Amino acid sequence: MAIEKITMPQLGESVTEGTIEKWLVQPGDHVNKYDPLAEVNTDKVTAEVPSSFTGTIKELIASEGDTLEVGEVVCTIETEGGDSAPVEEAKPAEGEKANEMPAAGAAPTKQLEGEKGSSKPAKPQGGKARYSPAVLRLAQDHDIDLNQVEGSGNEGRITRKDLLQLIESGNIPQAGGKTAQAAGATEAAEPVQQAAPQQAPTAPAAKEESIESATGDIEIPVTGVRKAIAANMLKSKHEAPHAWMMIEVDVTDLAQFRDSIKGDFKKKEGFNITYFAFFVKAISQALKEFPMMNSMWAGDKIIQKKDINISIAVASDNALFVPVIKNADEKSVKGIGREINELAQKARAGKLKSADMQGGTFTVNNTGSFGSVQSMGIINHPQAAIIQVESIVKRPVIMQGGMIAPRDMVNLCLSLDHRVLDGLVCGQFLARVKEILEKMNKENTSVY
Repeated sequence: MAIEKITMPQLGESVTEGTIEKWLVQPGDHVNKYDPLAEVNTDKVTAEVPSSFTGTIKELIASEGDTLEVGEVVCTIETEGGDSAPVEEAKPAEGEKANEMPAAGAAPTKQLEGEKGSSKPAKPQGGKARYSPAVLRLAQDHDIDLNQVEGSGNEGRITRKDLLQLIESGNIPQAGGKTAQAAGATEAAEPVQQAAPQQAPTAPAAKEESIESATGDIEIPVTGVRKAIAANMLKSKHEAPHAWMMIEVDVTDLAQFRDSIKGDFKKKEGFNITYFAFFVKAISQALKEFPMMNSMWAGDKIIQKKDINISIAVASDNALFVPVIKNADEKSVKGIGREINELAQKARAGKLKSADMQGGTFTVNNTGSFGSVQSMGIINHPQAAIIQVESIVKRPVIMQGGMIAPRDMVNLCLSLDHRVLDGLVCGQFLARVKEILEKMNKENTSVY
């Protein structure tokens, strides 16, 4: 017998951690290679962690609700063949250090002389350790001095579990070696002194307000998917300077064309041809002509993406998913419509895979399906823009010659990252989308 380790896999681009949502096995269960072991939430998608071996589940290292970094051990399996040996503590997976965020100005991690055998995190020459993004977020949210924390991870690395235990105990170490409780007691005992003039400190990060529930209130646990949505939206709003533009489009001819074919199309193809498919087609065509819109901010450079992969927002009863239509500019209206239909069904059935969510370069959101006529979307980080397609509303419009006629009008609302884009290119892009849509009719447009 041999003991093998199952680690948290890399479940998507730039994904550094995942949350165990549900275990599908228990210790003692026999599993075959590739059998699902657990459901994991990450990057707005629920994926399954498969077994890499055939054998018997020995121990579940992580509990449901635990968030682990890529490469950390989630469970162990006893397999046939070889001698039984104790499992060594998990080492970081290859490339894991690249996903850890060093403190500002920190040099590469190096254990100093005299620290061998120490349980504290290895310190670089600058005196600052390297911490994962999850650890840094928790420390910032709860004012934890990481220099005062002893880690239980490999080589004394501080893990998310270490911080959660400190938070639950209330003994949160702060600067100067004091805990939060001790600091409060000291402040109460010391007489008030006039503060000496000093340089204004940097404003601390905003904390979440502690809200107590009252009788009759309903407390709803935050799921892994909702946490991922919250983290990505917060990152987008904090990092990307948002700006907004809106354009009004007359889609009367498109509406008449779509209404004239929808019945026959449904009988022939087996799914509805929606307005949204036409909008995605027009937007992907305009993106090809204005490639700067299909870009991403990368710190010291802007990356203009070659492929046009349209992210679309799909809502289930309690979550939002953003699957991707790959190479949308190369697909017909029918092809786009089929993918929209299939991705929406998979999202609502909880069957989206990590591959369905990866590679998006620009987001189109169908807010009009809820009756919205104007909205300001939050950019889907790290993309540079998102378009909200609002409701098609019949309104009286003044036509050429002063005549008033009922027309089908729609607002397209664009949110843009002002680091990457400016008003000129965005205005030209929206004008081109308007031109394409207003020319979609029975004579000029084919769905195939």
